[in-house]
Amino acid sequence: MRRTAFGTATLALVVGCAHTTPSINGVVPAPSASSALWSPPAAVTAAGARDTAGLALSRTATRQFTLPEVIDVALRNSPATKVSWTQARAAVDVYGSTEGRLFPTVLAGVTANQQLTAPTPGRAAVERAQYGPSISLSYTVLDFGGRTGSINVARQTAVAADLTHNATVENTILQVESAAFGYLGTRAQRDAAKVALDEATAALDAANERHRVGLATIADVLQARTARSQAELALQTFEGALMVARGGLAVSMGLPANTPVDIPDVPAADSVHFVAESVDTLIELAVRNRPELATARAQAAAAQSQIRVVRSASLPALALTATGATNGSSAPGFSGPVYQAGVGIQVPVFTGFSTQYDIRAAQEQYQSALARAEVTKQQVIQQVFTAYYTLRTSTDRVRTTRDLLASATQSEVVARERYKEGVGSIVDLLIAQSALASARAESANARWGWRSALAQLAHDVGILNARGDTTFSQLTPAPDVRPDR
Repeated sequence: MRRTAFGTATLALVVGCAHTTPSINGVVPAPSASSALWSPPAAVTAAGARDTAGLALSRTATRQFTLPEVIDVALRNSPATKVSWTQARAAVDVYGSTEGRLFPTVLAGVTANQQLTAPTPGRAAVERAQYGPSISLSYTVLDFGGRTGSINVARQTAVAADLTHNATVENTILQVESAAFGYLGTRAQRDAAKVALDEATAALDAANERHRVGLATIADVLQARTARSQAELALQTFEGALMVARGGLAVSMGLPANTPVDIPDVPAADSVHFVAESVDTLIELAVRNRPELATARAQAAAAQSQIRVVRSASLPALALTATGATNGSSAPGFSGPVYQAGVGIQVPVFTGFSTQYDIRAAQEQYQSALARAEVTKQQVIQQVFTAYYTLRTSTDRVRTTRDLLASATQSEVVARERYKEGVGSIVDLLIAQSALASARAESANARWGWRSALAQLAHDVGILNARGDTTFSQLTPAPDVRPDR
């Protein structure tokens, strides 16, 4: 009975413990209902408080960066470049490890053992201890390409990793440049909206004055007031968009979005090298320079070397081994130096056809890598072709918007003077001011769009650098696509 009662109590205790809900730092580990919030423990809250330490920069004064400085900060803070860099270094270390197969393997050791021999007729049991250092050497003399093939695979893999890092760096540069140009373009549109608001305010003042002296009706005042409110609303919209663009620029630099950063005004097109190349020349340059395509080539070369590796498994291998040791013993006659040397040949006779399948698989992988390289080449050509003609279109848009801005400016001046002289209507003035405001915004958008298109083409050709400029001007002159001709 006592055993039964003890067993029952033990079972109840185990079951009760099994159904006890665990806790996380003393807090229930899940919400009480699907509609309830979970209250995290103090440790989780404290971790979040520690993360706010990095946000101190957001409370400092606005710091201005030049475009090269923006790119430098982005490259140093980018987690993507850190990942690709460490992967490239790891691939180099693997390559160095693989090259170790060219050298012999030397192992040193010390052995000690106690041995008791069984007695035999006429001989008693003997107990003795043996000890001493030993050194052994092994070296593969010939394996018909397996060793060199493995080294070539590791070498090409390291090359591919390095080129992947280059592509990551160029992608990061393009990303941060696009964010910078987007911010500058939005700021130019904001500035244009400020000018439009000033002009709308002047038109409202003129309408009020004409209404005061009896030369205009209250309808003119109301229309001018409406136009001013619309201009103020547009300015407020661009102010908000500018803050969003500034946050995007900060994030692209690897900083918190609320970090106050700024870029000083720079010419949108005049300060950069113009593109003076035909699309065919740029395509040839991209095929030579693009790291993505070079990576695909290196991967194909690694796959080709892998064929040699798996093929060597079906061929003989010649190996050299040598061992030397000095034995000490507690029993006389068992001490002294010993050595052993040998040359061996291993010939695979039958492996269940696995080697043949491995060879065929490696050959197919090589053909697949060649196909991927060809696909990458076609993609690079298409990207350069698209970016080139996008830049040409952006060039035409810059020229057209410049002419549009000049015409709209003259039209607004004429309409304003006619309204002051009393021969023009407020409607004509407001229409002219609205057209001028749109022309300013289009001009700013077109000019910074041209700069973004230039950066995209430089990236697709493979010559985008960390200074924020391009090297198109170093190439052979051909059709000029500058927007300032």
